[in-house]
Amino acid sequence: MKKLIALVFALVATAGFAAEFPDISIADLKKAIAEKKVTVIDVNGAASYKAGHVPTAIDFATQGSNLASVLPADKNSLVVAYCGGPACSAYKAAANAANQLGYTNVKHLSAGISGWKAAKETLEK
Repeated sequence: MKKLIALVFALVATAGFAAEFPDISIADLKKAIAEKKVTVIDVNGAASYKAGHVPTAIDFATQGSNLASVLPADKNSLVVAYCGGPACSAYKAAANAANQLGYTNVKHLSAGISGWKAAKETLEK
């Protein structure tokens, strides 16, 4: 019984850290990039990142352990994480990491890299 109670408390505590992040549209992200008002995090892995990513995005696979040093000093700055597309939840690793570092304006590009490509947006390599 004690193990069951401990498990329930662990799940509840973990759920408290698993925040839901609001979506950002491709158009709004493009505008924020153009205005230099966003830090974008690609969570698709190093090979995918090298093949092409959203302009200005940082590679979470190689920069994740240094995330605090690559994010802006202002904790209210816009941070957007993305992964493969609408069915992918890998973005949560970066979004939760930013959130745990104290960033309060973390969003999710649910369209992901597949939506970015489908919209015929420019990729950076």
